[in-house]
Amino acid sequence: MSNSEPTSPVIFRRSLLSDVSESSSLDLNRDEDVELEQEVPLPEDSSSVNLLETQSIPETPQSLRRHSEFWLSDGSVVLQAQSTIFRVHKTFLSRHSVVFRDMFAIPQPSNSSSRSSLRTHVTQVEMTDEEIEGCPVVQLYDSSEDVASLLYALYDGPKFGNNDKSDFRVVSGILRLASKYLIDSLRLKALEHLSAAWPSSLKGWDARERVADEHLQDSAQFYPFPVEVINLAREINAPCLLPSAFYDLSRYTLKDIFERGTSSERSSTSRQLSLGDTQKLVLGKETAHMSLTSLIRSMATEARSNPNYTHRDGAHLVHLPLTQPILMRGHLSRHRRGDASHGNGSMSLSFRCSSPANCWRDVSELVDLATQHYLFDCERGAMDPLYVAEELAMLKGCESSNRNDDTETDCKGCARAFEVWAKREREKMWRTIPSWFRLDQQ
Repeated sequence: MSNSEPTSPVIFRRSLLSDVSESSSLDLNRDEDVELEQEVPLPEDSSSVNLLETQSIPETPQSLRRHSEFWLSDGSVVLQAQSTIFRVHKTFLSRHSVVFRDMFAIPQPSNSSSRSSLRTHVTQVEMTDEEIEGCPVVQLYDSSEDVASLLYALYDGPKFGNNDKSDFRVVSGILRLASKYLIDSLRLKALEHLSAAWPSSLKGWDARERVADEHLQDSAQFYPFPVEVINLAREINAPCLLPSAFYDLSRYTLKDIFERGTSSERSSTSRQLSLGDTQKLVLGKETAHMSLTSLIRSMATEARSNPNYTHRDGAHLVHLPLTQPILMRGHLSRHRRGDASHGNGSMSLSFRCSSPANCWRDVSELVDLATQHYLFDCERGAMDPLYVAEELAMLKGCESSNRNDDTETDCKGCARAFEVWAKREREKMWRTIPSWFRLDQQ
């Protein structure tokens, strides 16, 4: 394993529960990431076959090697990608791809020089004047790995994996060529699959983070490095992937982003950000840090200003102003526009506080702890505002239910108030992530 591989930001998550229960310093020594697989995994039912397993054939130049799976005896055209050749069917390719259909529909001139000039410059496909075993040869300027992935998806149907790094290699190859050769249905399916790991909704993001958490024991970095996703999104014109990919990348340190891997890996174009995207990343990381500061400040403000502790029937109510109603299992007292204590048509949700003095102390301690943990010690913590908001609400609930004094009752009202606060703040942040990275200006 490489010592320079970064670890997924999930590893950086250091729960403040440890800070509440222990006085020990943070230990974020990370497991090293595994190197990228050298072989591409096949669909589930073909895992024993190497996508690039080839063998020589006497009828072709020795520099070319025949693909073991896609050399079909009744094939009518030979595709050459790098040094690998595939014998497949013209009619099958034409049925799925507009580019191949148009190319095969052009009558082939007998003049070899004219024939070799039939090339689509946008897609870089060239019908050569050569034949192999009586089949015309089409030169593809793509990697043989990507071509094999595409053919498996076309002939056997797309069988995607779990969106880990190995699966991404296959899916990205399919997406590149499906976009390039205008295979729209396959592109849509592959993009839908990839969007599960790089979603456009907060609900989808939370789901992908749970998947990453489940695989922490298997791999320090479950998903592919987000730079590769950003570059793929640019290449295939899929801007829907960019906000989550940029946000994920912003959780890495600059050292991990720009000095990861070996020198040859760093020189790979798929792992290098363009100048424009590098600028977007730096601006977005700065905004994410500012959002983290604003988040903690918002928590303190909610506790010290917005929530009004008012006496009612021997208890206290915490009033939390919201612009939208949020129902939480009947524990809320909801006041509509005409009855709301807050102006501008906002909603006021009331949660019963059973021990205001203790809740005030808990929140004050939590704000101080969060400031130390996430702002002062941020080099050892997660630059992940979405996660921080969720964790702070969870910690308030834990403190309310884990007091040592048996005479004090749990304060479910304040715990739920902070759940609503966290939900509101996370949704607000998610909506603004595209602007963090200037993606809304494209």
